[in-house]
Amino acid sequence: MQIPKGKKIYFSSDNHLGAPTMEASRPRELKFVQWLDEVKEDAAAIFLLGDLFDFWFEYKTVVPKGFVRVLGKLAEISDQGIPIHFFVGNHDLWMRSYFEDELNIPTYRDVKEFTFNDKHFLIGHGDGKGPGDKGYKRMKKIFTNPVFNWLFRWFHPELGMRLAHYMSVKNRLISGDEDKKFLGEENEWLALYAKRKLEEKHYDYFVFGHRHLPMEIPIGENSVYFNLGDWITHFTYGVFDGETFELKKY
Repeated sequence: MQIPKGKKIYFSSDNHLGAPTMEASRPRELKFVQWLDEVKEDAAAIFLLGDLFDFWFEYKTVVPKGFVRVLGKLAEISDQGIPIHFFVGNHDLWMRSYFEDELNIPTYRDVKEFTFNDKHFLIGHGDGKGPGDKGYKRMKKIFTNPVFNWLFRWFHPELGMRLAHYMSVKNRLISGDEDKKFLGEENEWLALYAKRKLEEKHYDYFVFGHRHLPMEIPIGENSVYFNLGDWITHFTYGVFDGETFELKKY
C-alpha cells in the first residue's frame, strides 16, 4: 500500500469495552469514538489490534448486547471507503464473521505482513507469541477447541455471557495480570519473538498490542518493536505517516 500524501495509518489496541461493567466503560467508549472521529479525517487506513471488547462471542444469530456507538462509528468510517483491519485478540477470539458481514472489516486470527511505502510491518495482537505468556497458551488450547466452542454455544446467551464476563473480569483467566508489568527490554517476550522473526526476514516495524504497556524497543539495526499500550490506563495509539512510526497519547 502506498500512502497518499497527507494521509496516515493509525493503530490501536486493547480497549476492553465492557470491563469492568458496561456503565464503567462507557466514558472510554465515547473517548475512543471521539478519537475515531478525529483520525478519520486523514486516515489512509485504521488497524485495530484486538481486545476491542473484554468479551465477545458470536452465536449464529446472536452477538453481544451494547457497543453500538463504537460499532456505528466503525460502520460509518468503513462506508466512507477508509479501510479498517481487525486482529482478533485473546478476549475477542470467538469473533467469527460479524465484522466482515456487517462492517466490511476483514478479521485476522494471526500475525500478518503489510508493506506501506516500502516499509515492512509485522502486525498482530501478540497473544501466545514468544517464550512467555504460558498461562494463556494453555488456556487458548481449551478456548479454541472445537468441542469447547460447541458446548459453550449450547448455553443460553444470557447464561453464557454472564459466565464469560465473570471469567474475564473477575478471575482474569484469559490473560491474568502479567500484561501490566514491564519485564525489561531483554525479557519482553514479544520483543524476543520479533528478534526471532528477524532471523527469517527483515521487518522495519513490529506492531503489537496485548501487553497493555506502550513500548518502543529497538531490536535490530533497522528494526523496532512497538507495543500500542491500551485505552484503559494509557490511551495510547500508533501512527505511521509514510516515513516514521511513533506512539502518541490521546
